[in-house]
Amino acid sequence: MTKATIGFAMCGSFCTFSKALPQMKNLVDLGYDVLPIMSQNSYSTDTRFGKAEETVKRAEEITGKRVLHTVTDTEPIGPKKMCDLLLIAPCTGNTLAKLSLGVTDTSVTMAAKSHLRILRPVLLCIVTNDALGASTQNIGRLLNTKNIYFVPMKQDDCIKKPNSLVADFDKIPQCAESALRREQVQPIFE
Repeated sequence: MTKATIGFAMCGSFCTFSKALPQMKNLVDLGYDVLPIMSQNSYSTDTRFGKAEETVKRAEEITGKRVLHTVTDTEPIGPKKMCDLLLIAPCTGNTLAKLSLGVTDTSVTMAAKSHLRILRPVLLCIVTNDALGASTQNIGRLLNTKNIYFVPMKQDDCIKKPNSLVADFDKIPQCAESALRREQVQPIFE
């Protein structure tokens, strides 16, 4: 029996796909129905971390579903109540800024807007080099936004990248359970 449906949206922090995809599989193994969503960049950009086609194929194999990757694909998420929880993992500084300012111009921001309009929880797994710089105000704004939850995060290299924060991907299942109960896992900053 399926626990709940989780929309698993991936943004272009390509270096963390190796952490995100195992968590996608973990959620499926835990009994969640997982709907894969990718930003257009994550869906189509080849990088030194891997080919886009391989990432899409892996997400589809894990979930057994086609990856939603356009604004028109993700707009029905809210009206059709397609997810109980929307997880954005990784959530880049760019997507974080757009969410905090209400900008809806990608498949992922549309998924979030559509999901939030029916008052369902969104869980952010932040990965950004400017979290303690330009993105700080956006994190603060979203900390005060109803139905937004965070996977706990910490500095990944305080010497070479003092403004960078990375969420603990291993805590995604725990945070998903908590967000579905409308509870924030604490502490947010480790």
